[in-house]
Amino acid sequence: MGDGFIRQFELVERVQAYNPNTDEGLLNAAYVFGAKAHAPQKRANGEPYWGHPVAVAGILTELKLDDATIATALLHDTIEDCPGVTYGTIAEHFGDEIAELVDGVTKISKLKLSSKETEQAENLRKLLMAMSKDVRVLLVKLADRLHNMRTIQFLKPEKQERKARETMEIYAPLAGRMGIQSLRDELEDLSFQVLNPRARDSIIRRFGQLKRESGDVIPQILEDLQIVLAQEGIEAEVSGREKRPYAIWRKMEEKGQEFSRLSDIYGFRLICRTESDCYRALGAVHRRWKTVPGRFKDYISTPKTNGYRSIHTTVSGRNAKRVEVQIRTREMHEVAETGVAAHWAYKDGQRGENRFTADPFAWLRQLTDDFKSAEKPDEFLEHVKLDMFQDQVFCFTPKGRVVTLPRGATPIDFAYNIHTRIGDSCVGAKIDGRRAPLSTRLRNGQTVEIIRAEAQRPQPVWEEIAVTGRAKQAIRRALRAERREADVRIGRGIVQSAFERASKTMTRKALALAAEKLNHDGPDDLLQAVGAAEVSATQILTALFGREGDFDAPLRPAAPGDSSRLPVTGVSRARKVKFGECCQPVPGDRIVGIAEKGKGVTVHAIDCPVLADYEETPEAWVDLRWDPETAWTQPHQTSLTVTFANQTGALARVCTVIAELNADIAHLELIERKPDFYRARIDLEVRDVKHVSQVVTMLNAQTMVHEAARLTPGAGAPASRPAPLPAGPVVRMAGREDGLGAEPSGARTPGSARGRAGAPAGGG
Repeated sequence: MGDGFIRQFELVERVQAYNPNTDEGLLNAAYVFGAKAHAPQKRANGEPYWGHPVAVAGILTELKLDDATIATALLHDTIEDCPGVTYGTIAEHFGDEIAELVDGVTKISKLKLSSKETEQAENLRKLLMAMSKDVRVLLVKLADRLHNMRTIQFLKPEKQERKARETMEIYAPLAGRMGIQSLRDELEDLSFQVLNPRARDSIIRRFGQLKRESGDVIPQILEDLQIVLAQEGIEAEVSGREKRPYAIWRKMEEKGQEFSRLSDIYGFRLICRTESDCYRALGAVHRRWKTVPGRFKDYISTPKTNGYRSIHTTVSGRNAKRVEVQIRTREMHEVAETGVAAHWAYKDGQRGENRFTADPFAWLRQLTDDFKSAEKPDEFLEHVKLDMFQDQVFCFTPKGRVVTLPRGATPIDFAYNIHTRIGDSCVGAKIDGRRAPLSTRLRNGQTVEIIRAEAQRPQPVWEEIAVTGRAKQAIRRALRAERREADVRIGRGIVQSAFERASKTMTRKALALAAEKLNHDGPDDLLQAVGAAEVSATQILTALFGREGDFDAPLRPAAPGDSSRLPVTGVSRARKVKFGECCQPVPGDRIVGIAEKGKGVTVHAIDCPVLADYEETPEAWVDLRWDPETAWTQPHQTSLTVTFANQTGALARVCTVIAELNADIAHLELIERKPDFYRARIDLEVRDVKHVSQVVTMLNAQTMVHEAARLTPGAGAPASRPAPLPAGPVVRMAGREDGLGAEPSGARTPGSARGRAGAPAGGG
């Protein structure tokens, strides 16, 4: 293994250095378990794989994390990479807490965060969900990624680039958002070295040239700062460094400047004892050197959302070189360097209670809420990236509330940050008491007042002005809703006109049935599709009523004894054929015949329960088909049950609908009467299954009809059934809307109900 390999006792000693009460047995057990599990495995550089988990644990000791997190680091790849190791195995040896942490890291490791955007958004959501259960999962994963980036040179070039881009786009910003600045800086710089090595090497060469020309200025400025603080009697730790190559390159890109024109490439830090000492030190620095206008930020009075607190100022130091000075207390410094890790860190042997530590779950809760409100995964991805990448500005409401926004935010972002309703109704803004355009970029310390009008709606141009993901999502959502309302309005007008031309009545119930047939979510969704020219009104009419002329041809019953017009094939014309009253098959139903001596052949639907009586006599079964020449020109009897409201004209309307679809009522019988509804059985003569379906659909489209359905075998039909109609004129019912019964035209009335559809007293 490499020279930097951490041996078992060394790791335990590292943890004991900040936590003397550490569970030494737990760490030793995890170390031994992991070493055995990974024993046969090698890394890409040929070294034993076990060196990687140990290095990850070493990184986390620098953050002074608890025993469970260190043990998780040692075990984090066992479930994924080691045969025979499962969640149950880890739980059995180390308990549920560590098993959950290892499982969370395993799930994150399987996510492909560099995939296409939709998939990347979903995987990022899963990562955030895993983090939301325990942020230590992310801390282990960040340390894992950091060690992988330190050894990335052993991977193939294409894999190096993919890993580096994923680190730059996801893991480094996450580390920054969690406040772990030291991890973020190193992850960014290691990724930069892979993605743009020429630019990084160029910056390093320029640093070398600068040192040769002016010497090492850092010790000189450190000495100046120490003298100034000593004169004021302020105790503080003073340190200085060159900014990392990636930070320099990003600043060059943002400002569009050459390296030689950049001023603050050096950073100095003053760690004071108290908060009041921080402001005293600030005064001393400002008295000694000239400040650079616009380069002062007070994150102590207005902390960042990740808990970061510090004073930043830029001054013209020795030889007029600009330097950035950060001033904070020791507690603030711990949070600045380790972020949410400070929530679990140990100090002086005790679990640290740092009052400046941000709630590690607050941001994650906000993100998961935002994902639920995002209608498209790529919108969520955009929101997360914006939220992670951008620096912040702090503005105020007129009542003094602090509003934190990303740099470059506008009054529109401000409004939506307060509430979606305020953003939607925004018509203007006052910044520090003066009217300003909504496109104005906000600066630190400004007071913003939003001017509202209830009639206002978000404008399309706002999406280009807004910066925050939250505002962009809300604007898109409102614009989609507005477009939908307009499409529904247009679609309703188109469909209404089409129904009137077809002499049909458009009801919401009819539209709901059409939506179901055309695979839309409901009437409004269907109307929107019409308004957007995705569905035509003709398609809706066809779905409800069939194509024009489908049922106009007259039905001609076969004359008695006319075997030449049998509607089925597969049986001798000499044999007697009848249709089972038990199932009433019509063309379009699958059928089979049952031959019985002396009775001829009875035609049944394939799912008729009566067929069960003939399972032991297969010789009785006859394979039948509908005759395409004759079946669809003859009437076929079937039955419906219709439940309709007990109101004037209801039964007449039912009969009218049936007549309009050229179906003949053979028999109508009320089988249930209630104070508020009636249920009727109606025997019809129809052409085929499609004809029946159209009748049922149109009946269900009527507002007074609760339910209409075809009676099928076993559906509980009444035992008494009317005899088939005799040959002769058929009865066609014509309904009236005045509540009176429908009078049959040319009807024969062999029975009390046959050929008659009059409304019962009080029930029409």
